[in-house]
Amino acid sequence: MVPLSHAAAFAVASLIIIVIPGPNVLFAIGRALTLGRRSAVLSVAGAVAGSFVPLVAVSVGLGAVLMASATLFLIVKIVGAGYLIYLGVATIRRRKELAAALHSNLPSVGGSRVLGQGFIVGATNPKTIVFFGAVLPQFAVPAQGALPAQLLILGAIFLTIQALSDGCWALLAATARSWFARSPRRLETVGSTGGLMIIGVGAGMALTGTH
Repeated sequence: MVPLSHAAAFAVASLIIIVIPGPNVLFAIGRALTLGRRSAVLSVAGAVAGSFVPLVAVSVGLGAVLMASATLFLIVKIVGAGYLIYLGVATIRRRKELAAALHSNLPSVGGSRVLGQGFIVGATNPKTIVFFGAVLPQFAVPAQGALPAQLLILGAIFLTIQALSDGCWALLAATARSWFARSPRRLETVGSTGGLMIIGVGAGMALTGTH
């Protein structure tokens, strides 16, 4: 088992990292502004599920391989960045559909699709990959039992905090969307803004260092 003191220290470190908006948060905010509360929540759920991928990779030892290989890390980063830019462009192109979707109470993007998009963003988020690969193992204690189990427990703490924090960001953005929705022109602006935010996140991921 993970010592309580280590778990508490890791929770504090996780909170500091998570509350600073990164790709997951900005993607969820972009989806909240363009698609509403339901899609925002699904985006967060997908991103949290996606974050489980690098957690498992680190737990079974693959994280060290990824962190040691600049090429592999770059590939993962570029895939995630490219996907975000694609989604951002698609969001801007579909901005005129937002008003019709809102007034018909139908989402312009299916729930499973939004969930899947969030999953990909979470799984390829360099911020999470680096944190799990470089920071997570520092809080495990070999003498306390199996390391994979300890890493998974610590990872569960991280994912819980992530879900709560990202969810709050997304719901706040979804609440602000209702004001924009009173005007078709405002709503188109929301679509453009959300798309630009997602593109910005993708560009930021592409331009960050490899490690």
